[in-house]
Amino acid sequence: MTAPTSPAAAVTTVAAVDLGSNSFHMVVARPVNGHLTVVDRLREQVRLASGLSADNRLDDAAQQRAIACLERFGQRLRDMPPGSVRAVGTNTLRKARNSDAFLEAAAVALGHPIEIISGLEEARVIYLGVSHSVPDTQGRRLVMDIGGGSTELIVGEHFEPLYMDSLYMGCVSVSQAYFGDGTISAKAMRWAEIAAGQELQLVQNSYRRRGWGEVVGSSGTIRAVRDVVKAMGWSESGITPAALRHLREALIGAGHVDKLGGLQGLPPERAPVFAGGVAILHAAFEALAIEHMGVSEGALREGLLYDLMGRIRHEDVRERTIAALSERYHVDHSQAQRVARTLGDVLPQVAAAWGLEEEGAGNLLAWAAQLHEIGLAVAHSGYHKHGAYLLEFSDMPGFSRQEQRLLALLVRVHRRKFAGALFKDLAAAQRERMMRLAMLLRLAVLLHRSRADAPLPPFSLHADGKSLFLAFPQGWLEQHPLTQADLAQEAEFVREVKFKLLFE
Repeated sequence: MTAPTSPAAAVTTVAAVDLGSNSFHMVVARPVNGHLTVVDRLREQVRLASGLSADNRLDDAAQQRAIACLERFGQRLRDMPPGSVRAVGTNTLRKARNSDAFLEAAAVALGHPIEIISGLEEARVIYLGVSHSVPDTQGRRLVMDIGGGSTELIVGEHFEPLYMDSLYMGCVSVSQAYFGDGTISAKAMRWAEIAAGQELQLVQNSYRRRGWGEVVGSSGTIRAVRDVVKAMGWSESGITPAALRHLREALIGAGHVDKLGGLQGLPPERAPVFAGGVAILHAAFEALAIEHMGVSEGALREGLLYDLMGRIRHEDVRERTIAALSERYHVDHSQAQRVARTLGDVLPQVAAAWGLEEEGAGNLLAWAAQLHEIGLAVAHSGYHKHGAYLLEFSDMPGFSRQEQRLLALLVRVHRRKFAGALFKDLAAAQRERMMRLAMLLRLAVLLHRSRADAPLPPFSLHADGKSLFLAFPQGWLEQHPLTQADLAQEAEFVREVKFKLLFE
């Protein structure tokens, strides 16, 4: 189906915002001949992870720090057009039970929507940023990124990730657990390394079997380690096991985070979480037998920019993900195309009246059309429920957690009773939008119940508030009594959620 024209189609500047567990980053760039020229950067240490309680709720102080930071970023980004900014939250927001409420206020502060991405999606985008920031080489590379709350490992070739993992450890979480009072002892360092080693033990054999030709590290912790070992004269290029051992001994010798001033090249604001990051890195060198690690200046932010440029140029990885899922679960492509074509006809007729003119509405409907029958691979009985489960919990490269949930919701309600209760947790504006999209999907599926290749007759659709008016050529419904009966039943279904369907 053809989605409404994207406002991003003519953008000359793009931006990415990374709401990390330790720091928030913003980067603004201009696309030039397929490459990105950075024109502005901002970074603030927000320490979002430090505000996460034992029951995984963000405290008020952390939320206030985050909102204040995003308001400053927003001053720079607010005038950029919709679709030209991609903002994502990572591990801490994945864990936070109250992240939905926070994201509403955060999006207002920034002036643009904010997504939460999965650990594997974070790994994919990190690799994209790294691979565009280092010389392309033959063979495989291992990429490692130590964030505030998670650590990503990726093996890839050229610009394509092949194997990815996101581990539940980061410089903030490990520092809080083992160096929480600021003391850095040999015992605490060893326990931190053991804990990191236990996480790595789950994946180390599979990664070592796959092998790689080079190792590249990215993001703040690894760049800080590189800068320190170089400034201290422990390594001329990159990070080596010997340089890490020197650094480890220096941290223990200092004894406290307040006494790390003697480490040349270490930014003062990174000192409180540095020991945890070093423990993770040292454990990874041992577990994966790393002999040398180069360091990339590109990471998640740059990957987000390149991914965004792909979407703007209609080279969207999400389309490949949808196609792969369709193939894997043997979706009836012909039926999916029938539904998609009808949605392509009806969406423009109601888009203005129902506020569905943005690209995201068209995308969601197109994806739902392609995958609405995915659950048939499990069982015919309740297949709309099976399909929703598969879409919500599958690994879907390119999709945010919110997008997966919305797509799963459309598939869940595309047939049978219109389960309005499933929409109750959505914000009011989004709830109305999603129910309207569901109405259109349900109608398109209903009209193709026969699965026939014969085209539908020309018909018109008019939207007015919570009402839809469907008009066929005179006499057509009488000649198709099953469709007429289905429409009558559908009118009863949607009446339960205060919608009205009229047809003639």
